[in-house]
Order: sequence, then C-alpha cells, then structure tokens
Amino acid sequence: MPTTKTLREGSTPKRAAILAAARELFLSDGFDRSSVDAVAGRAGVSKRTVYDYFGDKQTLLQAVVDSIGRSLIATIGRTLDETLTDVTEFTELEDALVAFSMTIATDMLGSGEYATLQRLVRTESGHLPHRGYNSMADTPDEAIAERFAAFAAAGLLEVPDPRLAADQFIALTFGVALDRLGSANATEDARVRPLVVEGVRTFLRAYRTGQR
Repeated sequence: MPTTKTLREGSTPKRAAILAAARELFLSDGFDRSSVDAVAGRAGVSKRTVYDYFGDKQTLLQAVVDSIGRSLIATIGRTLDETLTDVTEFTELEDALVAFSMTIATDMLGSGEYATLQRLVRTESGHLPHRGYNSMADTPDEAIAERFAAFAAAGLLEVPDPRLAADQFIALTFGVALDRLGSANATEDARVRPLVVEGVRTFLRAYRTGQR
C-alpha cells in the first residue's frame, strides 16, 4: 500500500535527483530489486530524505510514472500551440492536423520518455495503484477537444461534442496505426504517415461545416 503519511515537498533539485535515480534503477534492475538505499546513493541524498519526500518505494514508483506523464502532456501542449494555433481557414486544417499528428508520432510516441512510460506501466503494473494505471489520464484528449471547440467557434468545423470529436480523431489517426501496425511511432515506421493523413482527411470530411 502507498504511504498515507504527510510528505515534504522539499528541495526541487533533490526531488528531481531522486526521481531520476529511481527511474534509472527501476528500468535497469526492476522495482523489486531496487532498494531505497540504492536510490538514495545514486541521487546523492540520505535514505531519510527519500522517505520524507516520497514515503515508500511504491509511492516513489508512482511519482516516477506521473513525472513522465506530465512531461509528455507538456509535449502535447507545445505541439498544439505550435501547429494548431494560427489556423484561420478550413483549407489550412488538413496540413495543420497532419503536422500535429506527425509531431506527436515522432516527438512523443517516438521518444525515450514514452518508451520508458510504457515499459514501467507494463512491467511494474502490480506496484501501481491499479492495473492499466495511466498517469496521463484524459488530459491529452481534453486538450485536443478544446482546440476543436475553438475551431467550431471560429466556424471552421461543426463540432457538437468536442470530446467525442477528439476521441474519434485519435481513433482515426493514432488508433488506426496502433491497430494496423502495432505502433504509432513514425520515427521507426514510415507506414504511419499515410495512415495519419487518411485519418485526418476522414475526420475533416465528417466534421466540415454543413455536413450535419
């Protein structure tokens, strides 16, 4: 069971060092074989500091997973801002949505951070709060939904339910790649891009104004 004790926020550099050390050890040695003593030694802090900041090893694992999730969510936010902020015409949407999807497929789904998250969730699921624990939860879907709502407000798309539209967009792009190829990592598989492009086109045919 994760700790219920009151934890210290403590020093940001020390917290980051502990998380980095724990992440390295959980990946190289596994959760069960990684001791708090080893984490403390690699982080250059005392064992007491690790316990004061995180309470126990299970809570530390969750903190590692959550920190990676926050990093990936930040990548999605930056990509949305860089690719979908200045779209003012319907004719610009295909290129913008493809650019967004391909950046996610390389900078996020093709990243070491994402691979680490997937590996930890897969191999250490028994030590996380529940099976299939997802540190990203619905945040990416909601962020995409907000952007689609903005497109609807600007008259570029007809989107009665932005969250449903986001779910369908993800299913038509990354979801198809996962189902067909087993991966949506465009860095490793050139077949991802054609699937993404066709998914974007299908999405725009369904959500262009005047279609409902």
